[in-house]
Amino acid sequence: MAIVDLVMPKLGESIMEATVLKWLKQPGDAVQQDETVLEIATDKVDSEVPSTAEGFIEKIFFSVNDVVPIGAVIATIQTANEESTELPQASQATPVTPSPAPVSEVDSDGDYYETISEEPPTSKSVNRFYSPLVMTIASREGVSMNELENMPGTGNEGRVTKKDILKFVEDKKSRKPAGPVYNLQPRQQQVKEESKDVQIATDQLPAVYGGNVEIIEMDRMRRMIADHMVRSVQTSPHVTSFSEADVTNLVMWREKVKKDFEKREGVKLTFTPLFVEAVVRCIKKYPMINSSLDGTRIIIKKDINIGMATALPGGNLIVPVIRNADQLNLIGLTKQVNKLAENARNNKLRPEEIQDGTFTLTNVGTFGSLMGTPIINQPQAAILAVGIIKKRAVVVETPMGDSIAIRHMMYLSMSYDHRIIDGSLGATFLTAVANELENFDPGREV
Repeated sequence: MAIVDLVMPKLGESIMEATVLKWLKQPGDAVQQDETVLEIATDKVDSEVPSTAEGFIEKIFFSVNDVVPIGAVIATIQTANEESTELPQASQATPVTPSPAPVSEVDSDGDYYETISEEPPTSKSVNRFYSPLVMTIASREGVSMNELENMPGTGNEGRVTKKDILKFVEDKKSRKPAGPVYNLQPRQQQVKEESKDVQIATDQLPAVYGGNVEIIEMDRMRRMIADHMVRSVQTSPHVTSFSEADVTNLVMWREKVKKDFEKREGVKLTFTPLFVEAVVRCIKKYPMINSSLDGTRIIIKKDINIGMATALPGGNLIVPVIRNADQLNLIGLTKQVNKLAENARNNKLRPEEIQDGTFTLTNVGTFGSLMGTPIINQPQAAILAVGIIKKRAVVVETPMGDSIAIRHMMYLSMSYDHRIIDGSLGATFLTAVANELENFDPGREV
């Protein structure tokens, strides 16, 4: 017999954890190689985790709704391979405990103090399972083995989760440190801390809502979208530039060819692939737009993968990605746009279809909006929003002089990361996209 670890697989760039949605197998159940064991979800897409071996599920380490870090062991599978030797389980290992040396700590206001760990190191073997992530946090935060043993866990069979240990550390820091303390804070800082404790206690009181209200709990996807948006604003200093384009030639051309196009290709020709085509041309001229930031290093992406923000029937949002959009002609872009939109609406997107985007396009005009100030889809550097196309009376310059005409006009807005993209580059790129749309060839052949 051999024991094989089933680990949380890597699910894409910037995805560090996933939530367990449903276990399809339980301990003792037989499982075939590549057979689905559980369903998981990230902030981008739902997915399935297949078995990496044939055998029986021996043990499950996470429950439904648990948040699991990428690479963590989520279950063990007992196989019938007699040549393999059974691997020691993580729960039988003796974790290395931090030494009780004095530790310099900083509280939430930036004040320093020293404290000596009150728990001596223990040499006894423990039978409780601790994930590598929990042990790493314990070592970094000075949590002793004795504290871990007595820590209540909310995971499967009382297992200590990442959430449990982070809450323990936060609670420990909010209390007065045990042991010798050398407090360097002036009296007014201590009064400030006491006032803050009172404020925290007040904030924990249940909220009271006046009037006639309805309270709706966010679903899982909406919570993840909310977290993603907040992290984006906290990560990147957003700047938004605006422009407008006369897209009359483009609108008239599409109106002329759309029926024949659909009859011949079997898909509808929407405005989105035409917008993507213009964006791709401009990214080739200004490659810095197609970048991301890693610390102090700017990563310019050679692949042009365009994300297209797609509204789901339930009101949520997802961003499938057109990979290598610069290598597709208009027919290929149109088929990709329709396929990804259909998969998104039917919850059939695969993980690879929402990964590795380098620039995002969102069409706020679909819902009648003139323009918007979109939030950057991290870790990208920019996102372009196109508004509704409306007929307006505008001044048209001709060789015979200026005149007023009815034209199809559209606003464009682009938010970009000001750490990488300055206003000059952002405005220049946006103007280039507008010019591409305005100079569309009305005699173009498909």
